[in-house]
Amino acid sequence: MNVPKMLEGKRVCICGGSGGVGKTTTAASIAMGMAAEGKKVAVVTIDPAKRLATSLGLEELGNEPKLVDPAIFDGHGMEMQGELWAMMLDPKRTFDELIEKLAPDQKSADEVLGNRIYQELSSAVAGSQEFTAIAKLYDLDRDGGFDLLVLDTPPSRNALDFLDAPDRLTNFFEGRALQVFLRPAGFGMKIFGRGTGVVFSVLKRVTGIDLLQDLSTFFRALGGMIDAFKERAAAVNKLLSDKGTTFVLITSPEREPIEEATFFWRKLKAARMPFGGVIVNRVHHDFIGDVDAGDVASELEEELGPKLAARVAENLGEYHVLARRDRDNIARLARNLGGEDRMILVPYLDEDVHDVDGLQAIHRYLWATQEERDAMLADVVA
Repeated sequence: MNVPKMLEGKRVCICGGSGGVGKTTTAASIAMGMAAEGKKVAVVTIDPAKRLATSLGLEELGNEPKLVDPAIFDGHGMEMQGELWAMMLDPKRTFDELIEKLAPDQKSADEVLGNRIYQELSSAVAGSQEFTAIAKLYDLDRDGGFDLLVLDTPPSRNALDFLDAPDRLTNFFEGRALQVFLRPAGFGMKIFGRGTGVVFSVLKRVTGIDLLQDLSTFFRALGGMIDAFKERAAAVNKLLSDKGTTFVLITSPEREPIEEATFFWRKLKAARMPFGGVIVNRVHHDFIGDVDAGDVASELEEELGPKLAARVAENLGEYHVLARRDRDNIARLARNLGGEDRMILVPYLDEDVHDVDGLQAIHRYLWATQEERDAMLADVVA
Protein backbone atom coordinates (compact mmCIF):
# COMPACT_ATOMS: atom_id res chain seq x y z
CA MET A 1 0.00 0.00 0.00
CA ASN A 2 1.12 3.53 -0.81
CA VAL A 3 -0.51 6.91 -1.34
CA PRO A 4 -0.88 6.66 -5.16
CA LYS A 5 -2.89 3.44 -4.64
CA MET A 6 -4.95 5.06 -1.86
CA LEU A 7 -5.85 7.98 -4.13
CA GLU A 8 -6.32 6.14 -7.39
CA GLY A 9 -9.45 7.51 -9.05
CA LYS A 10 -10.07 9.99 -6.21
CA ARG A 11 -10.59 13.74 -6.44
CA VAL A 12 -11.03 14.47 -2.70
CA CYS A 13 -8.72 13.27 0.09
CA ILE A 14 -9.81 14.05 3.67
CA CYS A 15 -7.02 13.62 6.22
CA GLY A 16 -8.35 12.91 9.70
CA GLY A 17 -6.57 12.31 12.97
CA SER A 18 -5.80 13.66 16.40
CA GLY A 19 -3.66 16.73 16.97
CA GLY A 20 0.11 16.50 17.15
CA VAL A 21 0.56 13.44 14.91
CA GLY A 22 1.87 15.25 11.82
CA LYS A 23 -1.49 15.49 10.09
CA THR A 24 -0.94 18.92 8.53
CA THR A 25 2.53 18.12 7.20
CA THR A 26 1.37 14.72 5.94
CA ALA A 27 -1.52 16.36 4.08
CA ALA A 28 0.97 18.81 2.56
CA SER A 29 3.30 15.98 1.57
CA ILE A 30 0.43 14.08 -0.08
CA ALA A 31 -0.62 17.16 -2.03
CA MET A 32 2.97 17.92 -3.02
CA GLY A 33 3.56 14.38 -4.27
CA MET A 34 0.40 14.29 -6.36
CA ALA A 35 1.19 17.71 -7.85
CA ALA A 36 4.69 16.52 -8.70
CA GLU A 37 3.12 13.77 -10.79
CA GLY A 38 1.33 16.31 -12.97
CA LYS A 39 -1.96 16.97 -11.18
CA LYS A 40 -3.40 20.33 -10.21
CA VAL A 41 -3.79 19.95 -6.44
CA ALA A 42 -5.12 22.19 -3.67
CA VAL A 43 -4.35 21.49 -0.01
CA VAL A 44 -6.70 23.11 2.53
CA THR A 45 -5.67 23.48 6.15
CA ILE A 46 -7.30 24.92 9.27
CA ASP A 47 -4.04 24.91 11.23
CA PRO A 48 -3.72 28.32 12.95
CA ALA A 49 -0.03 27.68 13.66
CA LYS A 50 0.67 28.23 9.93
CA ARG A 51 2.89 25.13 9.70
CA LEU A 52 1.67 24.52 6.16
CA ALA A 53 2.61 27.98 4.95
CA THR A 54 6.01 27.69 6.59
CA SER A 55 6.76 24.26 5.14
CA LEU A 56 5.88 25.50 1.65
CA GLY A 57 7.98 28.62 1.94
CA LEU A 58 4.98 30.99 2.07
CA GLU A 59 4.65 33.92 4.43
CA GLU A 60 0.91 33.47 4.79
CA LEU A 61 -2.14 31.74 3.34
CA GLY A 62 -5.61 33.16 2.74
CA ASN A 63 -9.14 31.85 2.36
CA GLU A 64 -8.65 31.15 -1.35
CA PRO A 65 -6.09 28.74 -2.85
CA LYS A 66 -2.72 30.33 -3.62
CA LEU A 67 -0.28 28.88 -6.15
CA VAL A 68 2.94 27.64 -4.58
CA ASP A 69 5.97 28.77 -6.57
CA PRO A 70 7.39 25.60 -8.20
CA ALA A 71 10.88 27.10 -7.89
CA ILE A 72 10.94 26.33 -4.15
CA PHE A 73 11.16 22.63 -4.98
CA ASP A 74 14.27 23.03 -7.15
CA GLY A 75 17.24 21.26 -5.66
CA HIS A 76 15.12 19.17 -3.30
CA GLY A 77 14.75 16.08 -5.46
CA MET A 78 11.22 17.02 -6.47
CA GLU A 79 10.28 18.01 -10.01
CA MET A 80 6.92 19.80 -9.98
CA GLN A 81 5.21 18.68 -13.19
CA GLY A 82 1.77 19.88 -12.07
CA GLU A 83 0.56 22.70 -9.83
CA LEU A 84 0.37 22.86 -6.04
CA TRP A 85 -2.07 25.32 -4.49
CA ALA A 86 -2.58 25.93 -0.77
CA MET A 87 -5.00 27.80 1.47
CA MET A 88 -5.77 28.22 5.18
CA LEU A 89 -9.47 28.15 5.93
CA ASP A 90 -11.03 31.19 7.58
CA PRO A 91 -14.24 29.69 9.08
CA LYS A 92 -15.95 33.05 9.66
CA ARG A 93 -15.22 34.29 6.14
CA THR A 94 -16.34 30.97 4.66
CA PHE A 95 -19.65 31.19 6.53
CA ASP A 96 -20.13 34.77 5.26
CA GLU A 97 -19.47 33.60 1.70
CA LEU A 98 -22.05 30.87 2.15
CA ILE A 99 -24.65 33.46 3.18
CA GLU A 100 -23.82 35.54 0.11
CA LYS A 101 -24.27 32.51 -2.17
CA LEU A 102 -27.51 31.23 -0.63
CA ALA A 103 -29.31 34.53 -0.08
CA PRO A 104 -32.17 35.08 -2.58
CA ASP A 105 -30.89 38.59 -3.31
CA GLN A 106 -28.16 41.03 -2.30
CA LYS A 107 -30.49 42.94 0.04
CA SER A 108 -31.20 39.78 2.06
CA ALA A 109 -27.50 38.93 2.18
CA ASP A 110 -26.60 42.43 3.41
CA GLU A 111 -29.31 42.28 6.07
CA VAL A 112 -27.94 39.05 7.48
CA LEU A 113 -24.24 39.91 7.24
CA GLY A 114 -24.78 43.29 8.88
CA ASN A 115 -27.02 41.90 11.61
CA ARG A 116 -25.58 41.84 15.14
CA ILE A 117 -27.28 38.55 15.97
CA TYR A 118 -25.77 36.88 12.90
CA GLN A 119 -22.32 38.29 13.62
CA GLU A 120 -22.33 36.69 17.07
CA LEU A 121 -23.92 33.41 15.98
CA SER A 122 -21.74 32.99 12.89
CA SER A 123 -18.59 33.39 14.94
CA ALA A 124 -19.81 30.71 17.35
CA VAL A 125 -21.00 28.34 14.63
CA ALA A 126 -17.98 28.87 12.40
CA GLY A 127 -15.71 28.31 15.41
CA SER A 128 -16.61 24.60 15.34
CA GLN A 129 -14.93 24.51 11.90
CA GLU A 130 -16.42 21.21 10.76
CA PHE A 131 -19.20 22.41 8.49
CA THR A 132 -17.28 25.36 7.09
CA ALA A 133 -14.36 23.07 6.22
CA ILE A 134 -16.43 20.68 4.13
CA ALA A 135 -18.55 23.52 2.76
CA LYS A 136 -15.38 25.09 1.36
CA LEU A 137 -14.30 21.70 0.07
CA TYR A 138 -17.67 21.34 -1.67
CA ASP A 139 -17.31 24.72 -3.40
CA LEU A 140 -13.80 23.91 -4.62
CA ASP A 141 -14.94 20.51 -5.88
CA ARG A 142 -17.98 21.93 -7.64
CA ASP A 143 -15.91 24.61 -9.35
CA GLY A 144 -13.92 21.79 -10.95
CA GLY A 145 -10.65 23.68 -11.14
CA PHE A 146 -8.56 21.01 -9.42
CA ASP A 147 -7.75 17.37 -10.09
CA LEU A 148 -7.38 16.65 -6.37
CA LEU A 149 -8.36 18.40 -3.13
CA VAL A 150 -6.59 17.48 0.12
CA LEU A 151 -8.28 18.60 3.36
CA ASP A 152 -6.51 18.78 6.72
CA THR A 153 -9.34 18.37 9.25
CA PRO A 154 -9.90 19.31 12.92
CA PRO A 155 -8.65 16.81 15.55
CA SER A 156 -10.47 13.47 15.43
CA ARG A 157 -12.19 13.73 18.80
CA ASN A 158 -14.52 15.88 16.69
CA ALA A 159 -14.88 13.01 14.20
CA LEU A 160 -18.54 12.49 14.91
CA ASP A 161 -19.21 16.23 14.72
CA PHE A 162 -17.32 16.42 11.44
CA LEU A 163 -19.20 13.56 9.81
CA ASP A 164 -22.57 14.70 11.18
CA ALA A 165 -22.09 18.41 10.47
CA PRO A 166 -24.42 18.53 7.40
CA ASP A 167 -27.16 16.61 9.22
CA ARG A 168 -26.86 18.79 12.31
CA LEU A 169 -27.29 21.91 10.20
CA THR A 170 -30.40 20.43 8.56
CA ASN A 171 -31.81 19.41 11.94
CA PHE A 172 -31.26 22.95 13.19
CA PHE A 173 -33.34 24.45 10.39
CA GLU A 174 -36.03 21.81 10.78
CA GLY A 175 -36.12 22.14 14.58
CA ARG A 176 -39.30 23.22 16.31
CA ALA A 177 -37.56 25.99 18.25
CA LEU A 178 -36.42 27.78 15.10
CA GLN A 179 -39.77 27.25 13.38
CA VAL A 180 -41.47 29.02 16.29
CA PHE A 181 -39.41 32.15 15.74
CA LEU A 182 -39.94 32.04 11.99
CA ARG A 183 -43.75 32.24 12.30
CA PRO A 184 -44.80 35.89 12.00
CA ALA A 185 -47.53 35.47 14.62
CA GLY A 186 -46.01 32.53 16.43
CA PHE A 187 -45.14 31.93 20.03
CA GLY A 188 -41.76 33.59 19.67
CA MET A 189 -43.27 36.91 18.56
CA LYS A 190 -45.82 36.70 21.35
CA ILE A 191 -42.99 36.36 23.87
CA PHE A 192 -41.35 39.46 22.51
CA GLY A 193 -44.66 41.25 22.72
CA ARG A 194 -45.10 40.73 26.48
CA GLY A 195 -42.81 41.44 29.41
CA THR A 196 -39.63 40.94 27.43
CA GLY A 197 -40.63 43.88 25.29
CA VAL A 198 -40.07 46.10 28.33
CA VAL A 199 -36.61 44.58 28.84
CA PHE A 200 -35.66 45.18 25.20
CA SER A 201 -36.96 48.73 25.47
CA VAL A 202 -34.75 49.41 28.50
CA LEU A 203 -31.75 47.85 26.74
CA LYS A 204 -32.35 50.10 23.75
CA ARG A 205 -32.40 53.22 25.89
CA VAL A 206 -29.27 52.22 27.81
CA THR A 207 -27.16 50.78 24.97
CA GLY A 208 -28.70 52.29 21.88
CA ILE A 209 -29.12 48.79 20.44
CA ASP A 210 -32.57 47.70 19.29
CA LEU A 211 -32.17 43.98 20.05
CA LEU A 212 -35.79 43.19 19.25
CA GLN A 213 -35.44 44.75 15.81
CA ASP A 214 -32.17 42.85 15.26
CA LEU A 215 -33.84 39.56 16.16
CA SER A 216 -36.82 40.29 13.93
CA THR A 217 -34.59 41.21 10.98
CA PHE A 218 -32.35 38.18 11.49
CA PHE A 219 -35.13 35.61 11.57
CA ARG A 220 -37.03 37.24 8.70
CA ALA A 221 -33.93 37.22 6.48
CA LEU A 222 -32.93 33.73 7.57
CA GLY A 223 -36.35 32.37 6.70
CA GLY A 224 -35.72 33.02 3.02
CA MET A 225 -32.55 30.91 3.06
CA ILE A 226 -33.66 27.78 4.88
CA ASP A 227 -34.41 25.68 1.80
CA ALA A 228 -31.10 26.73 0.21
CA PHE A 229 -29.20 25.85 3.41
CA LYS A 230 -30.87 22.43 3.57
CA GLU A 231 -30.05 21.74 -0.08
CA ARG A 232 -26.44 22.75 0.48
CA ALA A 233 -26.18 20.53 3.57
CA ALA A 234 -27.51 17.58 1.58
CA ALA A 235 -25.00 18.24 -1.22
CA VAL A 236 -22.12 18.49 1.26
CA ASN A 237 -23.21 15.23 2.90
CA LYS A 238 -23.31 13.56 -0.50
CA LEU A 239 -19.75 14.69 -1.21
CA LEU A 240 -18.49 12.96 1.96
CA SER A 241 -19.83 9.60 0.80
CA ASP A 242 -19.06 10.07 -2.90
CA LYS A 243 -16.94 7.38 -4.57
CA GLY A 244 -14.51 10.11 -5.62
CA THR A 245 -13.83 10.95 -1.97
CA THR A 246 -11.63 9.01 0.44
CA PHE A 247 -10.71 9.40 4.11
CA VAL A 248 -7.06 8.84 5.07
CA LEU A 249 -6.41 8.55 8.81
CA ILE A 250 -3.19 9.99 10.21
CA THR A 251 -1.88 8.80 13.57
CA SER A 252 1.25 8.17 15.59
CA PRO A 253 2.03 4.90 17.40
CA GLU A 254 1.21 6.16 20.90
CA ARG A 255 -1.77 4.59 22.67
CA GLU A 256 -4.13 7.58 22.66
CA PRO A 257 -3.73 8.56 18.98
CA ILE A 258 -4.11 4.86 18.04
CA GLU A 259 -7.37 4.71 20.01
CA GLU A 260 -8.60 7.89 18.36
CA ALA A 261 -7.75 6.53 14.90
CA THR A 262 -9.74 3.39 15.72
CA PHE A 263 -12.60 5.56 16.96
CA PHE A 264 -12.60 7.60 13.74
CA TRP A 265 -12.43 4.45 11.58
CA ARG A 266 -15.44 2.94 13.36
CA LYS A 267 -17.41 6.13 12.78
CA LEU A 268 -16.47 6.06 9.09
CA LYS A 269 -17.54 2.44 8.83
CA ALA A 270 -20.83 3.07 10.63
CA ALA A 271 -21.56 6.05 8.37
CA ARG A 272 -20.49 4.05 5.28
CA MET A 273 -17.90 6.65 4.35
CA PRO A 274 -15.09 5.74 1.91
CA PHE A 275 -11.89 4.69 3.69
CA GLY A 276 -8.50 4.79 1.98
CA GLY A 277 -6.07 3.71 4.68
CA VAL A 278 -3.96 4.74 7.67
CA ILE A 279 -0.61 6.55 7.80
CA VAL A 280 1.31 5.98 11.05
CA ASN A 281 3.95 8.66 11.60
CA ARG A 282 6.99 8.71 13.91
CA VAL A 283 7.39 4.96 14.23
CA HIS A 284 10.39 3.60 16.18
CA HIS A 285 11.53 0.58 14.16
CA ASP A 286 13.64 -2.04 15.94
CA PHE A 287 16.01 -3.95 13.65
CA ILE A 288 18.67 -4.75 16.26
CA GLY A 289 16.67 -7.23 18.33
CA ASP A 290 16.96 -7.92 22.04
CA VAL A 291 20.54 -6.79 22.48
CA ASP A 292 21.60 -6.78 26.12
CA ALA A 293 22.47 -3.26 27.33
CA GLY A 294 25.33 -4.63 29.42
CA ASP A 295 26.90 -6.26 26.37
CA VAL A 296 26.67 -3.00 24.45
CA ALA A 297 28.34 -1.08 27.26
CA SER A 298 31.15 -3.63 27.43
CA GLU A 299 31.79 -3.51 23.68
CA LEU A 300 31.87 0.29 23.60
CA GLU A 301 33.74 0.89 26.82
CA GLU A 302 37.25 0.77 25.33
CA GLU A 303 36.40 3.24 22.55
CA LEU A 304 34.02 5.59 24.43
CA GLY A 305 35.00 5.16 28.02
CA PRO A 306 32.83 3.55 30.71
CA LYS A 307 30.62 6.55 31.43
CA LEU A 308 29.69 7.40 27.82
CA ALA A 309 29.38 3.71 26.92
CA ALA A 310 26.89 3.25 29.76
CA ARG A 311 24.85 6.21 28.55
CA VAL A 312 24.75 4.83 24.99
CA ALA A 313 23.63 1.45 26.31
CA GLU A 314 20.93 3.11 28.43
CA ASN A 315 19.71 5.08 25.42
CA LEU A 316 19.56 1.87 23.38
CA GLY A 317 17.48 0.21 26.10
CA GLU A 318 15.04 3.12 26.14
CA TYR A 319 14.76 2.95 22.36
CA HIS A 320 13.90 -0.75 22.60
CA VAL A 321 11.06 0.11 24.98
CA LEU A 322 9.67 2.67 22.52
CA ALA A 323 10.05 0.26 19.60
CA ARG A 324 8.19 -2.51 21.42
CA ARG A 325 5.46 -0.07 22.42
CA ASP A 326 5.06 1.08 18.82
CA ARG A 327 5.03 -2.50 17.53
CA ASP A 328 2.33 -3.55 20.00
CA ASN A 329 0.14 -0.47 19.38
CA ILE A 330 0.42 -0.79 15.60
CA ALA A 331 -0.45 -4.49 15.84
CA ARG A 332 -3.56 -3.59 17.85
CA LEU A 333 -4.56 -1.00 15.25
CA ALA A 334 -4.04 -3.55 12.47
CA ARG A 335 -6.31 -6.02 14.27
CA ASN A 336 -8.99 -3.36 14.64
CA LEU A 337 -8.78 -2.54 10.94
CA GLY A 338 -8.72 -6.18 9.87
CA GLY A 339 -5.11 -6.30 8.65
CA GLU A 340 -1.99 -4.30 7.77
CA ASP A 341 -2.59 -4.08 4.03
CA ARG A 342 -4.05 -0.55 4.35
CA MET A 343 -1.34 0.90 6.57
CA ILE A 344 1.76 2.97 5.72
CA LEU A 345 4.44 3.31 8.40
CA VAL A 346 6.67 6.40 8.39
CA PRO A 347 9.70 6.20 10.72
CA TYR A 348 10.64 8.72 13.36
CA LEU A 349 12.73 11.27 11.45
CA ASP A 350 15.88 12.85 12.82
CA GLU A 351 14.52 16.38 12.40
CA ASP A 352 11.12 18.04 12.71
CA VAL A 353 9.26 18.61 9.43
CA HIS A 354 9.17 22.35 8.79
CA ASP A 355 10.31 22.80 5.18
CA VAL A 356 10.37 21.22 1.72
CA ASP A 357 13.16 18.81 2.69
CA GLY A 358 10.99 17.54 5.54
CA LEU A 359 7.98 17.11 3.25
CA GLN A 360 10.22 15.28 0.78
CA ALA A 361 11.43 12.93 3.54
CA ILE A 362 7.84 11.97 4.36
CA HIS A 363 6.97 11.72 0.67
CA ARG A 364 9.63 9.07 0.07
CA TYR A 365 7.90 6.70 2.48
CA LEU A 366 4.35 7.57 1.39
CA TRP A 367 5.10 6.80 -2.25
CA ALA A 368 7.27 3.72 -1.73
CA THR A 369 6.07 0.13 -1.87
CA GLN A 370 6.35 -1.96 1.29
CA GLU A 371 9.51 -3.60 -0.08
CA GLU A 372 11.04 -0.21 -0.83
CA ARG A 373 10.19 1.08 2.65
CA ASP A 374 11.81 -1.97 4.24
CA ALA A 375 14.94 -1.38 2.15
CA MET A 376 15.10 2.30 3.13
CA LEU A 377 14.80 1.42 6.82
CA ALA A 378 17.50 -1.22 6.47
CA ASP A 379 19.80 1.39 4.91
CA VAL A 380 19.17 3.70 7.87
CA VAL A 381 20.21 0.99 10.32
CA ALA A 382 23.24 0.03 8.24
